[in-house]
Amino acid sequence: MKETPLEDGAPVIGCNEPGSFARDVLVSRHPALIRQVRDAHPYTPDQLHALDVLLGEITEGVIRPLPPEAHDRADWARWGVDEHVGRSWFDASFLWAESYFYRRLLQAVAYFGPGPWQGIDPFAPAKQAELHSRGVDEELDALDALPGLSREDEAAALLGAALWGNRADLGFLTTAAESPRSASDLVADDTDSLWDLLSAERPGTVAVIADNAGRELIPDLVLVDHLLRHGHARTVDLHLKPHPYYVSDATTADLVAALRRLARAPGHAGEVGARLWEAMATGRLRPSAHPFFCAPLPYPDMPDDLRRDLSGCTLTILKGDLNYRRLVGDRLWPPTTPFDRLTRYFPTPVAALRTLKSDVVTGLTAGHAAELDATEDRWRTSGTHALVQVRR
Repeated sequence: MKETPLEDGAPVIGCNEPGSFARDVLVSRHPALIRQVRDAHPYTPDQLHALDVLLGEITEGVIRPLPPEAHDRADWARWGVDEHVGRSWFDASFLWAESYFYRRLLQAVAYFGPGPWQGIDPFAPAKQAELHSRGVDEELDALDALPGLSREDEAAALLGAALWGNRADLGFLTTAAESPRSASDLVADDTDSLWDLLSAERPGTVAVIADNAGRELIPDLVLVDHLLRHGHARTVDLHLKPHPYYVSDATTADLVAALRRLARAPGHAGEVGARLWEAMATGRLRPSAHPFFCAPLPYPDMPDDLRRDLSGCTLTILKGDLNYRRLVGDRLWPPTTPFDRLTRYFPTPVAALRTLKSDVVTGLTAGHAAELDATEDRWRTSGTHALVQVRR
């Protein structure tokens, strides 16, 4: 498979570079994840064997195909699996290798069935533990402070909480003047442009392409409630993953769990949950789960039906690191490469809310990029920096 180039001259991020972030994911993170999944469920001998085979394959072997009976075998054939079979995982692009790893993990645990394990999320125990943690209790309690804020400060606090996800700590309590992170941690900040596009004078449909479940999905939902309640959006289309992906990516089941968590909470959190529950019932909050969101492809390759759905929206908000990689292309761009130029293909105005957890970054000034490179070795991948970027 040849990835669709967004621009000439920027190499696709691969996995072969010693010491690179991508290689470390394949060498360390994926084997650790297999062991975590293996220990979290009372799997059968066949499932345990399949997980062990996958572990050996990614550490010492070569890429193997999906079985002929796999329901999406034709899809992966179009996405280049046959070109990779028999080759090292480290020879594949980072985006493709990660995506295929998660597909193979689901195959190993019999997620797609048929059989009694069909539809059982291998990452559910970790998701549920986080969703019902004391940290989430504290953040839901902190929502009681929101009615005391001005609308502008509430908007700033909720956007900050959605941006930083589970790094926001008690971000719900913050005001615009008391950010959960230092302003210097934002490598790009188009917040004003974002709110201009969300003008209450012309509410339309806002698309939100979700990232993680649990503690990160809850602030996304609270922000969605703010958009609906204050007329920034007439409806919100919430795009989720059709099946488990990238450990904690949000599926429809994760959305339902988060809504229940909110609706059953005391105080203001419960009020937010009740409004969102009603928004689901009236069609103002509309979930969907297109197969493309689990494909190893950048967004220029989105299928026509998804492009048509998005084109009717006034704004698309993309959450998280993976969505950013797919939006601008998972390439080693010079950090000064204009974000606007790389996203001009997208069918709507677009806003990226992202905590940096991989190498790709665009839209920075030359001075800022040089300063970051000079002072922080891992600013692109450590999750200590974030960005809000908008293309109108």
